[in-house]
Amino acid sequence: MITIDDFGKIELVVAQVVAAERVPNADRLVKLSVDTGADTRTLVAGIAQYYEVNDLIGRQIVIVANLQPAHIRGIESQGMLLAARDKEDGAVVLLGPRAPVTNGSRVS
Repeated sequence: MITIDDFGKIELVVAQVVAAERVPNADRLVKLSVDTGADTRTLVAGIAQYYEVNDLIGRQIVIVANLQPAHIRGIESQGMLLAARDKEDGAVVLLGPRAPVTNGSRVS
């Protein structure tokens, strides 16, 4: 269990995918460039088997913006996208706003 103060430290924001490409020699990884409203950053996500890269461009997603960067296959990933994995069929669905909002809008 975490406290509400711990949860408040997680910065969830809406970002728009501006570019997407498969990571070479990786079956599951996609490299995304996202606009957070404050900057453009790179994310690496294991969603290649669920989404075509061209279908991701322009889409708004929710990301953890203040996660410590991680190096994945030589790429610095500067955040993490949020997705739900269906309990029954294992499908992955990206989380995002139902209607467009300004990039950088805080999720609360």
